[in-house]
Amino acid sequence: MKTMDAIGNHSQEVAHGDRFSFGQNWAHFLNVLNEERIKQAVDSLKARLEIDDLRNKAFLDIGSGSGLFSLAALRLGAKVHSFDYDPESVGCTKELKARYFCNDDNWKIEAGSVLDKAFLRSLGKFDVVYSWGVLHHTGDLWTALENITENVAPHGKLFISLYNDQGGASKRWHTVKKIYNRLPPYLKLSFAVLVCIPMELRSLAIHVVRREPQVYFRNIANYSKDRGMSWWHDKVDWIGGFPFEVSRPEQIFDFYKVRGYTLKILKTSGGLACNEFVFQRND
Repeated sequence: MKTMDAIGNHSQEVAHGDRFSFGQNWAHFLNVLNEERIKQAVDSLKARLEIDDLRNKAFLDIGSGSGLFSLAALRLGAKVHSFDYDPESVGCTKELKARYFCNDDNWKIEAGSVLDKAFLRSLGKFDVVYSWGVLHHTGDLWTALENITENVAPHGKLFISLYNDQGGASKRWHTVKKIYNRLPPYLKLSFAVLVCIPMELRSLAIHVVRREPQVYFRNIANYSKDRGMSWWHDKVDWIGGFPFEVSRPEQIFDFYKVRGYTLKILKTSGGLACNEFVFQRND
């Protein structure tokens, strides 16, 4: 798949209801982005990668989305290369560069597809390859997982997160996401709200039964403290995110073990959310 051909297909896929417009959602998120959220993103990178900074390190952000974690890597001293399949996400990342690192040669941003192996090969090796919540939206998860292996330098780290396989529940969510993307634009927000309400009422009811309703509201209020993200924008991303594929932690572990990677950190969701993996490439 040629990258520019793939990018040209993006708008057609969105129009046909085969792909969620992630970039539009990220553009709205940039309206609430502030220094506190940026700091939380920086702190989460430091914690997951077990580092104090990324000085003299090369950082590849695959599916940069809003550009927040590319920005976080820059703040930690890295030389960053960001790319995304969604043109509007590329625009969001460029907007953050214009706000915070205008004319900085250490941040390169472009459109590209993780399914384009020749494109990835042209980028070279990186000390950190980062792709959070992206590869399961490519439409070809296992090819994407394979393609990125060559971008990790010897002893470099691969930080990815992928939707957890919940069997029947995942299949039902696949249907919900497909419906969302086939709706006309003026109905999508209403649909997202209608899907969200029973989810949140169930969560609130569980907390009430446990006699801790305040925990439910506190979790929403403090949502950004984990990675600097937005509760509502992540809900829309979850409800609409399509294509949609899932995997089990042991599948990902086995996949990278035979390709010369050692698992350093694993954070499982225990539910429908993402499992996080940090691998290190062996020499």
